[in-house]
Amino acid sequence: MNAAEPSGRPTAEEIERLLVGMPARFTRTEVAAQAGVSQPLAERIWRALGFAQLADDAVAFSEADVDALKRVRTMLDSGLLDEPTVIRMARALGQTTARLAQWQAEIMIGAMLPDEPSDGDLAKVLQTARGLLPDFEQVLIHVWRAQLAAAGTRLLTIADINDELVPTRVSIAVGFADLVSFTRRARELAERELAELVEGFESRAADVVAAHGARLVKTLGDEVLFTAPTPAQAAAIALDLVETGELRIGMAYGPVLPMMGDVFGTTVNLAARLTAIARPGTIVVDAELAEGLDGHDAFDAHKMRRRPARGLGVVQPYVLRRSTH
Repeated sequence: MNAAEPSGRPTAEEIERLLVGMPARFTRTEVAAQAGVSQPLAERIWRALGFAQLADDAVAFSEADVDALKRVRTMLDSGLLDEPTVIRMARALGQTTARLAQWQAEIMIGAMLPDEPSDGDLAKVLQTARGLLPDFEQVLIHVWRAQLAAAGTRLLTIADINDELVPTRVSIAVGFADLVSFTRRARELAERELAELVEGFESRAADVVAAHGARLVKTLGDEVLFTAPTPAQAAAIALDLVETGELRIGMAYGPVLPMMGDVFGTTVNLAARLTAIARPGTIVVDAELAEGLDGHDAFDAHKMRRRPARGLGVVQPYVLRRSTH
C-alpha cells in the first residue's frame, strides 16, 4: 500500500477536520461572544439548524461558526430581517441541507464501498469527498441561486393567475403520483432492489415535473407530491408520469396555503382522496381541474360517477386521458 494512502478507520474528529476545514476552538459561550450575539439567540440558531445542544465546556465551534454568526448579526443590525425570520430561515436551511448531506453521503458510500469494506476503504471515501468538496460547493451555490430564480418565476406566474401580487392562498394544481402495489412489492424485493425501485420512481418523477416547469414538493417513498401553476401543466405532467410505470395519479385545482416549502389545504386533501379512487394506470382529477382544461385539445376529461371522499363529502371525479382527436 502506498504510504500516502489512508489506511485506518476515520474518526469523527478527522471527518470534521477534513470536511469543515477549521479546528474547533470555542465553547458555545465563547462562539456567541466572539460573534457579538447573545447566547440565547446563538443557541436558537444552532437548534434551528438541527445541531444538538452541547455541554457548556465542550469545545466544538470554529472560526467558521463565528463568521456565520457575525453574518446573522449583520443582517439583524441592518434591519433587513428580524429574529423570527432569521430562525425560520435557519430551520429551512438546516432541514434541507441535512437531507441533502445524508443523501449525498449515501450515494458516495454506495458508489465507492465494496460489499465487504475495510477501514482503509472508508478512509478513501472520506479523502475522495474532500477532493470533490470545492466543486460540489460551487455547484451547490449555483443550483441554489438558479432554484431561487425558478421559485421567483413560479410565484410571479401564480400571482398573475390569481391577480394578486403576494397572495396568501394561491390557486394551483396539486397532484399525487402513487406507486401501485408498493407494499406487496416491498415484501418481495431485496433491500437493494427496493431502494432502486424507489430511487428510480423518484428520479423519473422529478425529471418529468421539472421538464414541465412545475415543482416537486416532496417525495414519500412510494408517492410524490407535485404542484403546477395551471391545469394544463399538471395534466401534461400526469400523462407523462403515468406512462413511466405502474402508477395511479390524483389531481385537484384550487386554493392552497404554501408554508415551509410544503402546501396545505382542502385542495391537497382532495388530490390525495382522488389518488385513492384512481385505478392502476389512470389519472383522476376534480371538476375544477377538468374545467380548467376546456379549450385544450390535447386532453380529454371524462366524467365518472359521483362518490364520497372521506372528510370532503361527495365529489365529482373525472378520468383524464390524452385526446385522440
